[in-house]
Amino acid sequence: MTDTAFKLGDDVFTAQTRGTIIDVRATPSGKWVFGVEDVNGEVSYFTSRALRLAQG
Repeated sequence: MTDTAFKLGDDVFTAQTRGTIIDVRATPSGKWVFGVEDVNGEVSYFTSRALRLAQG
C-alpha cells in the first residue's frame, strides 16, 4: 500500500475538519506528521493515514 504524498499548502480533510497543511515534521521514531491549520487558526498534527486530500 502506498502513502499519499502530502506537501505544504495542500487542502486536506481530517476526521474533525478541513484545513491546510502548514508544517511537516519527522518524529523520533521516523514517522512523518503533518501540521494542519483549520479555519479557526488551530493547528493539530496528524499522520498521513489520518488525512485525505480535499478535491476542489
